[in-house]
Amino acid sequence: MKENTSPIYYADATPLLLAVDCIIFGFDRDSLKLLLFQRKVAPFQDEWSLIGSFVKQEESVLKAAERVLKTHTGLTNVFMEELGSYGEVERDPGARVISIAHYALMRLAEEYKQIDQTYKAQWFEFDQLPDLILDHHQMVQDALEKLRRKTRYRPIGFELLPEKFTIPQLRMLYEVIYQRPLDRRNFRKKILSMKILEKLEEKDKTSSRKGAFLYRFNPEKYQEMVKRGVDFVI
Repeated sequence: MKENTSPIYYADATPLLLAVDCIIFGFDRDSLKLLLFQRKVAPFQDEWSLIGSFVKQEESVLKAAERVLKTHTGLTNVFMEELGSYGEVERDPGARVISIAHYALMRLAEEYKQIDQTYKAQWFEFDQLPDLILDHHQMVQDALEKLRRKTRYRPIGFELLPEKFTIPQLRMLYEVIYQRPLDRRNFRKKILSMKILEKLEEKDKTSSRKGAFLYRFNPEKYQEMVKRGVDFVI
């Protein structure tokens, strides 16, 4: 066995822990929800928390966040983006810990609503959030603000919708994210003028007998729009 003769650098550095925390958003037809977990370890055992983990020696920060998401929701290939770092000296009484927060967007299809049973988690509406540990409430507020900015200029809102949706469902999503009403006629006119939606022959008749036509987001059309220099602005 070859002996490790590599020189030791940074011998005088103070050790600290690096963690990732995931803010997981879900949209359920008419409300934006947040997935929370009851913490399994001390400190703050059994209190409500975002889900996180320490970064392992052999993985990148992004891989750690992806591992946390898959381990605790069973999901892969969902939209996830780095939010920022949280490194106040006394943020965690357990040790000196810096956390790199990420936020994720997921569609709340029926099978994903059962995450709370399978992974001992719970979906909360934003006006019913419990107290959260550490600085997790600040992470949630920062993630919500970033989501509002991103959905205004990029079509990431479609990550929260089912594959097929109505224009009213799309408008309601943006109203929930922005926390304000949007003019129905102007919203419809604007979103259709972008020509990034594919109109289907199917209708959603859950809210009326006449029903509303279903649409599907067309990412290729969106890329064409970007190349033409047209901005996605809601």
